[in-house]
Amino acid sequence: MAENWNPDYLAEYKRRIELFDNMHDDPYFLAACKLHYKYNPIDFISDVCVTYDPRVSDPMPRLMPFILFPRQIEFVTFLHQCLNEKQHGLIEKARDVGASYLCVAFTVWLWLFYPETAIGWGSRKEEYVDKKGDTKAIFPKIRQLIEYVPPLLLPKDFNMERDATYMKIINPENGAIISGEAGANQGRGSRNTIYFKDESAHYEQAELIEAALGDNTDVAIDISSVNGTNNVFYRKRMAGEIWYPDVKPTKGKLRVFIFDWSENPLKTQEWYDARRAKAESEGLLHIFAQEVERNYSAAVDRLIIHPDWINAAVDAHKVLKLPVEGSKVAGQDVADEGGDRNALSIRHGWVLRHADHWGGSAGDAARQAVPICVEWGVTELYFDSIGIGAGFKEAINNMMEIVNEKGQPTFPQNLGVYPWNAGAKPLDGDSHIIPGDAQSPTNEDQYANLKAQAWFRVRSRFYKTYRAVKFGERYEAEELISLDSTLPRLQEIKNELSQPQYKNSQNGKVMVDKKPSGAASPNIADSIVMCFCPCREVSIFDCLY
Repeated sequence: MAENWNPDYLAEYKRRIELFDNMHDDPYFLAACKLHYKYNPIDFISDVCVTYDPRVSDPMPRLMPFILFPRQIEFVTFLHQCLNEKQHGLIEKARDVGASYLCVAFTVWLWLFYPETAIGWGSRKEEYVDKKGDTKAIFPKIRQLIEYVPPLLLPKDFNMERDATYMKIINPENGAIISGEAGANQGRGSRNTIYFKDESAHYEQAELIEAALGDNTDVAIDISSVNGTNNVFYRKRMAGEIWYPDVKPTKGKLRVFIFDWSENPLKTQEWYDARRAKAESEGLLHIFAQEVERNYSAAVDRLIIHPDWINAAVDAHKVLKLPVEGSKVAGQDVADEGGDRNALSIRHGWVLRHADHWGGSAGDAARQAVPICVEWGVTELYFDSIGIGAGFKEAINNMMEIVNEKGQPTFPQNLGVYPWNAGAKPLDGDSHIIPGDAQSPTNEDQYANLKAQAWFRVRSRFYKTYRAVKFGERYEAEELISLDSTLPRLQEIKNELSQPQYKNSQNGKVMVDKKPSGAASPNIADSIVMCFCPCREVSIFDCLY
């Protein structure tokens, strides 16, 4: 969470006035500024743009200089990169982080400095695109920003009344245009350099819009808070690749920018707690979870692991101060065909210490997983042995045959590799699912397979951890689970763990639906389940090494 954010708006006004005076007095300086701004949208927004917040009370101005905080700077970098590399982008945002205003400012920058550019804007209703005097709509925001651009930077002969009409703004000097569309009509106009789709998780005819935009633009930017899992926005988000400022994105892959509430330095933990408590008291916690916590599963029934339980498990080992000891165990989910990814998770006792995924074949997974396991001191590695897992087993066998110059095997002697068959029968089939309760079903009667049983065993860990953290209930460490907050992919882990739902087979047994509504496979979550629910019914002599 950002801290110490207290911008001096008076000093910023003075700086800008001095800057604009210099532009006015020195034509060479003005020309240099224009050239610099053309390639530096961050500086243009920081020097020129304003933002408006009607909720601000005196003595703060409601219209104020747009001073970017660190995550907003990364956001503009993300947009600029998508534009330059002609790649689609998606912004998964919490409410009130400034994402729409930033896209509007980026639009004005592009309109000013790039001739013949066509920028499209769409939303689910026409009134959200353009409604006179209503700054909740997109075009009034754009007009407001243009109105406060210094005249020296505006297009020659620009006239607001003539050139900024309903859902259309023209740059008379360079031919650039900003146009708006609404509902299912989005993308049915002329081609666009870039197209912004505001609140696209809420579109009613998203498939039709996607089809139309496919021929309309090379750069489509989805901007939205989350709205459950049964929509195109969710499917695109889960199929995309999270963007990081210091990581080279995969060409051709949808880029996903995550904008969390905690990245807004004006939002404190006290703010979050008060908002959450109010939503809960009004019976609207699921709305808060979607719009603030970006929780896709907030309103979804039949979740296996509730997001609140997952959040409570972050650094639970530090909160509960229970010992972290025992074996280091790994789970390897092997990539299926297509765009699937290999995933490896490692736990030390009850704490998840490592979780990552990568592309490549099953053989590549083995060659990459083993060194990582050695580095972490893993003694047991479980791999998904169904189907494509045969390639992982073959690669491991080949690695075991490699010897050094003394004829000794090079494969790590203390690493056992074990198959994990998700379709196998549940473990301890005759035991009751509630220990000591003979009235409860047996594992064999309750679960369709090992996969369902394993997910529910991990569910039990998360639930008990939640009860321990929130209500002080006592459990042994081996009954709990903790997610180390330093995990680089923590947000992906949380999303994947809360994605699967349960359903019942024709004979009433519990099954796992890992990909509801066409979501991507939760590979990291599968690997976590494997390492926290190892299958040790096989003899140690049956392991691959």
